[in-house]
Amino acid sequence: MTHAERLATALGVSPLDGASLVAALGQFTDLVIKWNASINIIGKSTTEQIWERHVFDSAQLFRCATPGHRLWLDLGSGGGFPGIVIAVLAKGLLPGLRVALVESDQRKCVFLSEVSRQLGLSVTVHRQRAEGLEPQGADVVSARALAPLNALCAYAARHLQPTGVCAFLKGANTQVEIEEARLQWRFDVDQLPSITDSKATVLFLKDLRRV
Repeated sequence: MTHAERLATALGVSPLDGASLVAALGQFTDLVIKWNASINIIGKSTTEQIWERHVFDSAQLFRCATPGHRLWLDLGSGGGFPGIVIAVLAKGLLPGLRVALVESDQRKCVFLSEVSRQLGLSVTVHRQRAEGLEPQGADVVSARALAPLNALCAYAARHLQPTGVCAFLKGANTQVEIEEARLQWRFDVDQLPSITDSKATVLFLKDLRRV
C-alpha cells in the first residue's frame, strides 16, 4: 500500500486527496530530516521509519476533527508531531481550522515557524509551557508522548472549549493511566487501536471536568 493509499484509508478520504496530502507531508519530512542534523527533532534511529513512526502515528488523531472546529491546540509540539501533520491535513481538508503549537524549546519553535512559513500553513507557535499559556478556548487539544493522562487532563482543561475534544496518543499503560486520571477527572472516552503500533491506543476524551 502506498503512502497516499495508507493515508486515505486512515482518514477516510479519497485517493486523490491522499496523494495531495502526502505530497505536502513529504515536504515536511524532508525538512525534518534536514534539520535533524543540528536539532534533535526525532530519534536518528527512527529516520528511516519516519512515515510509520511519526507521520501516520500523528495523522490518526485528525479523525476527531470536524468542519465546525476552528482551533486545534497541540501541547508539547516538539518537532511538529502531531501539530504540523495536523496543520497540513487541515490545510487540505478543513481550511477553516487553525492550529496552535505550544513548545518551550526555542530552537524547535524556530523550526516550527520556518516549516509553517515554507508550507504555507495556518499555524501560531507559542514559545512557552501549556500551564503558563493564557486559556485558548480550543476545539481540540492534542498531545503525543508528553505526560501521563492525569497531567494531560489538567493541561487540556485550561485550554478546552466546554464542547471540546482531547486527542491523545498513549502507550501500553493506557488503562492504568485512565484509571488514575478518573480519580481526579470525569470524562467520556473513545479508545481506538493505533494504526501504527499494536500496543498503543488513541484516546478521544469528551466532557472533561474535575471530579
